[in-house]
Amino acid sequence: MTKPDCPYSRRRFLTTSAKGAATIPLVSILGIGQVWAADLPRLEESDPVAMALGYVNDADATDIAKFPKRASEEGKTQFCDNCLQYAVTEEGWGTCAIFPGKLVAGRGWCNVWVAKP
Repeated sequence: MTKPDCPYSRRRFLTTSAKGAATIPLVSILGIGQVWAADLPRLEESDPVAMALGYVNDADATDIAKFPKRASEEGKTQFCDNCLQYAVTEEGWGTCAIFPGKLVAGRGWCNVWVAKP
């Protein structure tokens, strides 16, 4: 009795996984992620989500009456570029997990700021 040809096998899975893992460094070397990030629009302060979270391109322009935590000693050191949600993509700008698909200013601030570990 012969075994039927199964389209799924351990060997095929391992081969495909190895090929996929090998492409990850290649993508990193080619900087494909950087090209994609460069095409993103910058977040406008007038964006509804940005307004709801108190985002500003310049942290010194934060409305202290609405967001008093920015006025504290700890708050004075809070900027997007030292937030856990931020990833640098170009000079002074980066991506943020809170605002997907947009670039935020490195010296900006929003109420969702979280310290990097």
